[in-house]
Amino acid sequence: MTARHRRLGIVVLGVGLISGCAHFQPRPLSPESVAAAFGARSLADSGLRTFLAENHVRTPSTGGTWNLKALTLVALYYQPALAEARGQLLAAQAAQITAGQRPNPSISLTPAHDAVPGTPSPWIVPLALDWPIETAGKRGYRMAEARALASAARWNLIGTVWQVRSRVRTALLDLYAARQLDSLLARQVSAERRVVRLLQGQFAAGSVSSYIVEQARVALNTTILKQQAASGQVRQARVQLAGALGVPPRALRAVRFSFQPFNEFPLRLTQPRVRRQALLSRADVLAALADYAASQSALQLQIALQYPDIQLGPGYAWNSQLADDSSWSLGLGLTLPILNRNQGPIAQARAQRRLAAARFLSVQATAVDEIDGALAAYDSALRRVATATSLMSGLKKQLASIHAQAQAGELQPVDVANAEVAFDVGAQNQLQAQLEAQQSLGLLEQAVQSPLTLAPATLEAAQHPASPNQDPTIQ
Repeated sequence: MTARHRRLGIVVLGVGLISGCAHFQPRPLSPESVAAAFGARSLADSGLRTFLAENHVRTPSTGGTWNLKALTLVALYYQPALAEARGQLLAAQAAQITAGQRPNPSISLTPAHDAVPGTPSPWIVPLALDWPIETAGKRGYRMAEARALASAARWNLIGTVWQVRSRVRTALLDLYAARQLDSLLARQVSAERRVVRLLQGQFAAGSVSSYIVEQARVALNTTILKQQAASGQVRQARVQLAGALGVPPRALRAVRFSFQPFNEFPLRLTQPRVRRQALLSRADVLAALADYAASQSALQLQIALQYPDIQLGPGYAWNSQLADDSSWSLGLGLTLPILNRNQGPIAQARAQRRLAAARFLSVQATAVDEIDGALAAYDSALRRVATATSLMSGLKKQLASIHAQAQAGELQPVDVANAEVAFDVGAQNQLQAQLEAQQSLGLLEQAVQSPLTLAPATLEAAQHPASPNQDPTIQ
């Protein structure tokens, strides 16, 4: 092989190595463009409609109602918290590639000059190759640790999905509560105005004192203040729902919602088997278990690092002065474990494993507390709902009796108006009991994280990155 051919071979090798490298592509973030993109989000987005269809949910037609399931998917599509959790999962999955990489060999070329008069070329070309060989299964332990950390990131993402769903449900329940309370208070205001008007008539006739009239007027004004606050809560609840979905408030203008689930009080999550399954399959429990598995592999890796890797170094030297002057060599190198045997990192890894075990116990104990607390709260709330419903039934019968007596001329109109006020107050008490039960049910759903609440297919869909037009780094 001539010197020209060797130089050409080196150039071709270098070009090949460079062409296989990744190249940086800048993706600048612009606050203005990100804010504009967020402001343009809507429930009519074509990508969102496709996402809903892929998850077997029909997009409500114009004037149709959006239920909790559809709104949950909207949040899974838009919510920034999920984009962050997906990014953490992608980073953990990329770390698996890093963990599986084998160390690259290195090559060294150190030309020397040996001038001898009368020779055609005075150059000596020694070539050395350094080939590292990992020992003691280090690569396998790195890969196992990376797999466990990726699994933990996946369970953390699923935990974020449940948090997003819980936030959407809470916001929708708050909107329902504000609207219902606003409606009941408006009805109570109407009834109390009739009371004031009738008492003013009786005061003019000398039948009642001014104190009675003023009492009724104070009660009316107090109820008006409550209604005004409830009306403000309706507007605030819409803003909170928009935030839970990851869209601007304007995206919910003229949007109608279905509140039917909030009139139901299912018992399927109170079954003992659901509790047992939750203690084994909650996202935070499985994430903590994966973190512990990662700490096990990390300890194995540090123990394996006690054993040195081998550096295999074959070499070749060629002297152009003599046609047959070339030589081969084989070098063998390793780090001598004389001054330390990696004791410090091993001790740290053992401590991290103990910490991971303690964290797992803490997470599972917290899960037990949350599940049992939610079960007890829901059971207590259901009893209050039953009592409030019974009281409301009695108030309905009482109001019907008073209307009948008034039609027979046995009662005054003011008595009917007062009875209607009492009925409206009872309806508000019943609403409060129902809301507390629904809040307890929401906590129970979040605590047990059952497939009965959120289908596995929905959790799977949430793990995939959102549409490219939802990524602010893509220009």
